[in-house]
Amino acid sequence: MRISLLVAALCLVASAPLALAAGPWEVVKDDQGLIVKKDGKLVTHYLVKSGNKPILWPVIGPTGKEMTRAYPMRMVDGQKKDHVHQRSLWFTHGSVNGFSFWEEVNPNRQPGEQKHRQFDRQEGGEQATIVSRTDWLGDGKKVLEDERTIVIRDQEGSRVLDYKVVLTASEGDVHFGETKEGSFGIRVPTSMDVDSKQGGKIVNDGGQTDAEAWGQKASWVDYHGPVDGEHLGIAVLNHPKSFRYPSRWHVRTYGLFAANPWGVKDFTAGKETGGEYTLPKGESLTLSYRVIFHKGDEREGKIAEAFEKFAAE
Repeated sequence: MRISLLVAALCLVASAPLALAAGPWEVVKDDQGLIVKKDGKLVTHYLVKSGNKPILWPVIGPTGKEMTRAYPMRMVDGQKKDHVHQRSLWFTHGSVNGFSFWEEVNPNRQPGEQKHRQFDRQEGGEQATIVSRTDWLGDGKKVLEDERTIVIRDQEGSRVLDYKVVLTASEGDVHFGETKEGSFGIRVPTSMDVDSKQGGKIVNDGGQTDAEAWGQKASWVDYHGPVDGEHLGIAVLNHPKSFRYPSRWHVRTYGLFAANPWGVKDFTAGKETGGEYTLPKGESLTLSYRVIFHKGDEREGKIAEAFEKFAAE
């Protein structure tokens, strides 16, 4: 009798649903990908396909404002409608085995496609965690694959998004060509960009600002300006263990904000080369970034201090 009761109890435990992680963050699947919420409010949406790639859009900052451009996913009065491929927050590159995964239409290179394969992890609780796998296809054939780990949390009044990409040459050698068109990208709101002349500013850890920051090496870059009546900023930090740290930056006064380790020739007007790289079959490389959506400029956001903490992790 006791044995029967014990077996019955074990069966009930085995069949019981797993408890959800306790905490304010939740990650919910929908027909477009994954929705990330905190306290029931939208933070971001992992779209498995937008144009030719997965993206995060929108990205809601610490004060409840959208902090990436909505075009072309949604039309907003006053927002620029250029560079249709610059979709909110993404990761691609403009020359991979001769294919461009950066542009959606390129007369000089055949466009590639990033195809979402699966989510390995989707978890809420004290933070939101997403682990996804993506195949890179050129002319319909797989060129390489990646694993993306995205962790989102709130810390000291800022919204922090860690984005790590592990690229693996699963099919054969993979050649990353030398081009400025890459790679880990964000398109800032039009009101924030420098060219809109509403108070937007770019600054890096070396003190270079606006157009001077383009193509330079830096541990971090901050882009800040007005968004919906508030002065807000986005900082991207490059981890010292990331491939080719410190990255060069394809950061433009019109609103593009990207870290690119493969664009040396373009960034130096041909004075330097060596940006291209061949990843041997079966090997991997890792790119690691921390994005901080913060209030005020880089000083109010304490970006220099945040980088020191990130670098020590």
